[in-house]
Amino acid sequence: MNTLLYPVKFTPILKDKIWGGEKLKTLLHKDTQLNNVGESWEISDVEGDTSIVANGHLKGKSLKMLLEHYKANLLGEKNFSVFGNTFPLLIKFIDAKQDLSIQLHPNDELAAKRHNSFGKTEMWYVMQADKGSNLIVGFNQEMNREKYLKHLNDKTLPQILNFDNVTSGDTYFIEVGRVHAIGAGVLLAEIQQTSDITYRVYDWDRVDDQGNERELHNDLAIDAFDFEMDDNFRVDYQKVKNRSNEMVNCPYFTTSFLHVTETLSKENNQDSFFIYMCVEGEAIIETEGTSEQIKQGETILLPAAIKSYKISASNAKLLEVYV
Repeated sequence: MNTLLYPVKFTPILKDKIWGGEKLKTLLHKDTQLNNVGESWEISDVEGDTSIVANGHLKGKSLKMLLEHYKANLLGEKNFSVFGNTFPLLIKFIDAKQDLSIQLHPNDELAAKRHNSFGKTEMWYVMQADKGSNLIVGFNQEMNREKYLKHLNDKTLPQILNFDNVTSGDTYFIEVGRVHAIGAGVLLAEIQQTSDITYRVYDWDRVDDQGNERELHNDLAIDAFDFEMDDNFRVDYQKVKNRSNEMVNCPYFTTSFLHVTETLSKENNQDSFFIYMCVEGEAIIETEGTSEQIKQGETILLPAAIKSYKISASNAKLLEVYV
């Protein structure tokens, strides 16, 4: 193992949002004075929002510096050959006190042409949901461009959207081109491609404290829709304790659910970094010469150079992510 590399924690980048709330502070213990904290960017290589190391001898260094210095030792050989000195994932916790806007994301081809960016395939894991909370994913009927535009122009878009009541543990895979929104009262973990490209199509006619509506992107969005998609967005996964239960396996990331109640020995055979998001409880991650605790609402990055490690807990639920 590269002895200079170890399990890395980063300082969360907290985002004030018109729809944000207090759960990132009260439930996940994020340290902030912001009133409406909507997002905690746990690992980010988005320009202008680069994560900074919070632990160990690399404390204070940026993720960008780690990528430039450690390269394949951080990412894995295959990932480094594809992504170079860029990190392929953006990892977040999100708290919606109010409904988010109705939105969708462009695919890689459209995002590259228009924004010089990756597309934004993502997944959600619900950590906590107030009674009656929902997510909007997809339509509640067969849809085409003409029918969609009529509802959009008539301001009746909610009539054709699919609302799902959710509870903790519910998981959704949001492919590019699929309309979606997080509903009020939902706290979730989000794993996505490194991209901050969102096309907002409807924002519930909200205005800010100056009386202005938020910008919509309907001209861009209409070409990004995939109206032919199957309703395969709900993720059904096993929850067998003390093993990795695969949830989502797509070209951009693989995520598993890991409920740890003892000490597990793990081997990294994937030629990739691993990320662990703690969604419940707390655990200890040990490598040769290092030991790091990870609590609910915390995230840790294990560089690809770490080939074996242990995870110990009496009762912890983790999301395990690699590329």
